[in-house]
Amino acid sequence: MYRAPEPDVLKPLLDRAATSPDSRSRIIGHASGLLADLRSAQSRGWVNQFLQEYRLNSSEGIALLSLAEAFLRVPDPETADLLIADKLGDADWRAHTGKSSSRLVNSATWGLVVGRVLVGEGEAGPLKRLMARAGEPFVRQAVGAAMKMMGEIFVMGRTIDEAMRRMKKPENKGFTASFDMLGEAARTFADADRYFRAYVGAIDAVGNDPAAGHSVSVKLSALHPRYEVARWNECVPALTGMLEALAVQAAGKGIALTVDAEESERLEMSLDIIGGVAALPSLKGWDGFGMAVQAYGKRARAVIAWADGLDRIMNVRLVKGAYWDSEIKRTQVEGLADYPLFTRKAATDVSYLAVAKDMLAARNIRPAFASHNALTVATILEWAGNSRDFEFQRLHGMGDGLYERLVRENGHHCRIYAPVGGHRDLLAYLVRRLLENGANSSFVHQLADARLTEDEILADPVAKIAGVGGSRHPSIPLPVDLFGAGHRNSGGIDLSDVNILARTVAVVNDTGLVRRAGAVANAPADAAGLVRDAVSRAHAAFPGWSATTVDDRAACLDRLADLLEQDRDRLMAICVQEAFKTIPDAIGEVREAADFCRYYAQQARMHLRAIELPGPTGERNMLHLDGRGVWATIAPWNFPLAIFLGQTVAALVTGNTVVAKPAPQTPLIAQAAVELAHRAGVPRDALVLVTGGPDVGAALTGDVRVAGVAFTGSTATAKRIARTLVEDDDRPIVPLIAETGGINAMIVDSTALPEQVVADVVASSFRSAGQRCSALRLLLVQEEVADTVIEMLAGAMDTLRIGDPGDPATDVGPVIDRASYDKLMAYRANPKGQTLKTLAVPAEGLFVPPTLIRLTAIEELDREWFGPILHVATWPAGKLTETIARVNAKGYGLTMGLHSRIARAAEVAEAEAAVGNLYINRSMIGAVVGSQPFGGEGLSGTGPKAGGPHYLYRFCAERAVSVDTTSAGGNATLLSLDEGGI
Repeated sequence: MYRAPEPDVLKPLLDRAATSPDSRSRIIGHASGLLADLRSAQSRGWVNQFLQEYRLNSSEGIALLSLAEAFLRVPDPETADLLIADKLGDADWRAHTGKSSSRLVNSATWGLVVGRVLVGEGEAGPLKRLMARAGEPFVRQAVGAAMKMMGEIFVMGRTIDEAMRRMKKPENKGFTASFDMLGEAARTFADADRYFRAYVGAIDAVGNDPAAGHSVSVKLSALHPRYEVARWNECVPALTGMLEALAVQAAGKGIALTVDAEESERLEMSLDIIGGVAALPSLKGWDGFGMAVQAYGKRARAVIAWADGLDRIMNVRLVKGAYWDSEIKRTQVEGLADYPLFTRKAATDVSYLAVAKDMLAARNIRPAFASHNALTVATILEWAGNSRDFEFQRLHGMGDGLYERLVRENGHHCRIYAPVGGHRDLLAYLVRRLLENGANSSFVHQLADARLTEDEILADPVAKIAGVGGSRHPSIPLPVDLFGAGHRNSGGIDLSDVNILARTVAVVNDTGLVRRAGAVANAPADAAGLVRDAVSRAHAAFPGWSATTVDDRAACLDRLADLLEQDRDRLMAICVQEAFKTIPDAIGEVREAADFCRYYAQQARMHLRAIELPGPTGERNMLHLDGRGVWATIAPWNFPLAIFLGQTVAALVTGNTVVAKPAPQTPLIAQAAVELAHRAGVPRDALVLVTGGPDVGAALTGDVRVAGVAFTGSTATAKRIARTLVEDDDRPIVPLIAETGGINAMIVDSTALPEQVVADVVASSFRSAGQRCSALRLLLVQEEVADTVIEMLAGAMDTLRIGDPGDPATDVGPVIDRASYDKLMAYRANPKGQTLKTLAVPAEGLFVPPTLIRLTAIEELDREWFGPILHVATWPAGKLTETIARVNAKGYGLTMGLHSRIARAAEVAEAEAAVGNLYINRSMIGAVVGSQPFGGEGLSGTGPKAGGPHYLYRFCAERAVSVDTTSAGGNATLLSLDEGGI
């Protein structure tokens, strides 16, 4: 049921969650009373009123959220002022003046109005002139105080002792707490150790007063930086040991310990760890162990059944789910079969109710229902009857008023999920909570919407989902349909499924698959003769292939895409064993090749039709796009299938014939691709494969019958090809499409989240052993945060696994050949700057250690080093435009990255960066066909961009035909006109 179709999963849940008309009537009555309590509490709290005034679906709410997420981590006043100006400068704060019933909210609004006047560009006047001298420091201090105040509202305390003291205040009377030590997933082993010590300290502190009934929550991803299925054999035993230590400590102290939920791909690992600890003899008799279950997951009921079968009491916290948006995106990006969760909020509500009923009926589960939804709470109360053998839970800072009467008058138990930590750790948590509760579909958001009636707020989710047949949300297509009517998205492999992963590992390491691919004959001594024969075949085949209709040529590409996916196992095995691709990269290689085929087929059908152009009467003007003749496509070894086929099928679908030359290091994968193309219907002489080294390439580009060249590789080779194409005075002028490398820079300012930066830097620099044209070569960090980012980056590098690319745990495999290895190792021995970090590598094999080198200036890096070598330099605050200009001055223009929370910084980068692909707040690799057309400028290529809407035109000859239609018999069109309605 992990990725089963939504209607199939929901059908039994609808039956389980349904209520009788009498029950429904009682539930509505109870929920209505809870709504009144909630609204009363919201009208009292200034924070609630502030959030109602500035909702997340407004520009002002988004501005405040963005400011809260970034401001407190900015160490330098110059960038802090830029951030404030960016977030406050454009919003309409005046529209909110005096609108709230809270004096504090209105005072805050007036402060925002003043801030807008001080930082805005369009409101010069007496107030701005009066406060100009002290304006920016004044606003900065006010914003800092406001952000800290917001943090205190949503975080129970900066330390566990402070949080426990706060729980003793009158407003928390009757409630207990589950303390969560704030911190997102660890990026380094040092992070993991720090979080582990924080949990130990929390258990110790809470355990000093076990009678208070408080507990501690643990996040497994905070305890290991590589909590991934591919690292199962490493992280699961380590995490089991750490969780055992914490559980034994908690049991000894007489308090409860709950394991928080994670993303769906980690569920099986989490269950393995939790199950291992639950079965420990040393914990027998302790009833304080527990776990959280996310109702948005399609496996939620199965997890409850699993927990009930552990032969011990388990405390289970049922939550709606915290990673919904990221799980949707991951599924789409990886092209997986279906979503692991429900795509409608009402479907999650149905699942929650069905699972809640299971929990109430379970023998070995002590339920905890975490919800801010009055209807959900009222339904559980109806089902539970007089029982008090369960508890409710709510987030600290949210849901005030929902549980107070239930706890203090009706004897129910409610636990507050209470985050503990400093402002630095608060940010990611705060944004997640606000996003969850500010989403249009959330109960908290609907409650604050005056336009919604009580009946609408308390509408039955079962009836809602039954009314749409359990169907998926119409705005969330399946990954295969991501591009709509354009082209079918390629299918991926779910490597988070341990069974699928094991099968994939066996496949890519099957040497028999590669042997069956057949040997590729070495180029004969007579390279010129080999090429001459190949070009002759393609030249002779051109008239017939060019005359084939666009639809028929496009159909060949569609069939080829299908064959690529059908033969994925063999193709991946060749990629791993011949090109040293890691398993994720091998999957990506096949997917991108299939995407190129389908995308270019779709583009050809749309744009290669003859076009009738306007003109005077009595004349017919047509524009045709036809093939040019024989194209030479010369591919690199780093994308031996995707780029090899992408260039080739673009030439074919436009009516050209092709002589295709792969890199000498990767002939097997090219041969397999050409065989599949022939099976798909491309005539054997329309696509001819030639293999060999530079002599074959030179002979191919030097043949005057070649009408165009598509090349991906080094800048130096591209220049040699360009010279060859113009040296012969008698040769026609032919097009060259060249995609080459670059000195690709990522610029990071002090508003960026270091954890996100480091994750994207590691992926961009070291994935594929740095052997991508788009790979990050130069990291430029703002001076004020450079030490922090570099320290975290060095720690993240320690988590990398270097070794056999056929091992799923491998992050960095070998480089492609001895020549590349020797060149990179020679540079590492005598780099331009200071080596800050390097890693140990296996003694055998062409493994270049991932290396971090510190430069004193941007200008010190003057060439591309095509491997896992990253250079880092700094830049001063306020000099973004100048920094981009210094990068532009290198003359390359392939990729650039920017990490910043300042929207104006993104606008500056977009305007100033002379690069083909600019990536903002994400990694710099993994361009997607049709979404992120790829290719550079300057020393990085000629364009047009591969995988984009303009690519096919470059392969075509444009031919205009004008016909005088009056030459025989006069202008029939004019003569046949009627009187126009007279």
